[in-house]
Parts: sequence; structure tokens; C-alpha cells
Amino acid sequence: MKAVVLVGGEGTRLRPLTETIPKPLVPLVDRPSLDHVLDHLARHGVHEVVLSSSYLESTFRAFIEARHGDPRITWITEAEPLGTGGAIVNALGAVADGPFLALNGDILTDLDLTAMVAFHRERGAVATIALTHVEDARPFGLVPTEPDGRVIEFREKPTEPVPGDVNAGTYVLEPSVLRAFPVGVPLSIEREIFPRLIAEGLPVYGFRSDAYWLDLGTPAQYLRAHADLLAGRVAGEPAYAAPYLAEGARVHLRARLGKAVVVGPGASVGPDAEVDDSVLLAGAAVEAGARVVGSILGPRSRVGAGATVIDTVLAEGAAVREGAELRGGRVSAGAVAP
Repeated sequence: MKAVVLVGGEGTRLRPLTETIPKPLVPLVDRPSLDHVLDHLARHGVHEVVLSSSYLESTFRAFIEARHGDPRITWITEAEPLGTGGAIVNALGAVADGPFLALNGDILTDLDLTAMVAFHRERGAVATIALTHVEDARPFGLVPTEPDGRVIEFREKPTEPVPGDVNAGTYVLEPSVLRAFPVGVPLSIEREIFPRLIAEGLPVYGFRSDAYWLDLGTPAQYLRAHADLLAGRVAGEPAYAAPYLAEGARVHLRARLGKAVVVGPGASVGPDAEVDDSVLLAGAAVEAGARVVGSILGPRSRVGAGATVIDTVLAEGAAVREGAELRGGRVSAGAVAP
């Protein structure tokens, strides 16, 4: 089995963290989030993966070189961003020998991909879409289906909070039906490819699942993913200590850490500092007496002594002055919060 993983998004909702780090390479506990995606694919027998992006391409090179074992990675450079559908069509040459998986590279899930592929084959589908149930479909749009799972339509995002099944960003696709779409042209799989296949009467099915599923696209969801991984809520993932201290992390004996805390490699927490529900990436520092809650501290960022930082994202090399208070802040790479 082969897969195409979409890693071309700019991660705008995670800015300023993604000013210098592509969203799929933002660390998730002990390794880049993309590693979690690839390991999940490998657990379900995927041996070859195509990665496609035009965003911060050079930063993926070190990741690919460091990655060993299944799945083997093929890189495709997009001359311009091609969108979710265009990137998949552009990769057909590498996956055209049978049905393949396609998925967003910013999703944390323990979806049973083996069962999904079997469902696809049993139905004789040209496309199968993983569906997850949410209580508020406004951020996603709705995907209604027949009782047997056949997709009726893709609905626009509702304006009111309504429950329903939504697209979970993982697909099984037949190459034959995608060859009708132009190569090298920006396309949306949700707004152009799937609606066209449905309109033509082709068998497009939804695979409902109650598997763990989380879009890592916002700071709140990114922090929630860490809390869930540390609590062991994602099947197939390692059992992590909570709080999690990476190799080389330094935490003073008088510091206080909550359970949903990750202290990355070379990061430090000083005496009498308090850290709760937060992630400190490599080399970040929380100095003496500072308080950090519900926040993401980017690589080599710094929270000065006695400062208070709540619901804030610091980009790489950003800083908060000693004694300052910052709530709901976003501090760009290398900047100092006022």
C-alpha cells in the first residue's frame, strides 16, 4: 500500500510558531508531528509515501534524511501551491498502480486504516472518505451519507452549531478516476474533485469511525494533542511520562510542572517557576519565578524572571521581558514582547 501525505499548508492558524517551522515538522512530544503520521501509516502496512509541498521545502530535507525504515519517502516539489486535490493529482505517477491512501499531514489520529481500505474494496468505491462525528460542524462542513455509507453531497460550513459527520482528512482513492483532472493545476479535493465524482454518479463512500481524531491547526488543539498523548488517549502511540522531560531538559527542583507539560531538548525551567498545560520546545527557557500557563514556547524562546505568560505563543527566539505579563499574545520570531 502507498500513501500521499499533504504537507504543503503554511500553518497560518499556528503562527507565529510556523514562521520558521513548517506545520508538519512542529514537534509533538518527542518528535515532529509528521513522524507520528508516518509511524501510523507504517503500522498499517504502508511502505511508500509521497510528500508534496512548496512551503519551506529546504527544511524538510533534514527530516527526510533522518527518517529510517518504513515507509520509504519520495519527495515531490510543487512549483506553486496546488491545494489538496492538485497535490494528489500531481503525485499520481508515484502511486498509480492501485488504490492508495491520501491524508492531511496535520492530523493526529489512530484511525484503523486497514479496516478503511477493506471497506473501500468491499464497496467497489472510487473514493472513500474518513468521517468523524462532531458536535459543532461549523469549522468543517457536513458530509451526509446514505445508510450504506454512500456520500450524498459535500455541504458548506453551517452558520449555526449543528452536530454531524465531517471530513476527517483521510482518503482511499482509485488512480483511474483522478486522471481526468489536469496535472499541475491548483485543485481542492473537497470543493472540486469529490463534488464532481459525486455528480457523475460514481461510488464515493464515507467510512464512519469513532477513532481518536484531532486537527493540529490551532494553538489550543496543538496543546490538547499533547495532553491526550501524555494521558495515553491515542492508540498505537508510546506511553509517555507526564510531565514529559526530553533528554537534556533542565528543571530546577523548586520548579512546579503540571502533568500536561512537555519540556523539550535543552529547554529549562528555573527555580520557583510554574508551568502548566504548556509546551516548551528545544532550548526554550522559563526563568526564575516565572509563570507559564496554556502556552507554546518556540525554540530558544525565553520568558524572563518573574514574568507571567498565559494563552500565548512565542515563535523561535522570541522573548518576554522580566516581570512582564502577557495574556493571549503572539510574539514573532526574534521579537521581544512589550
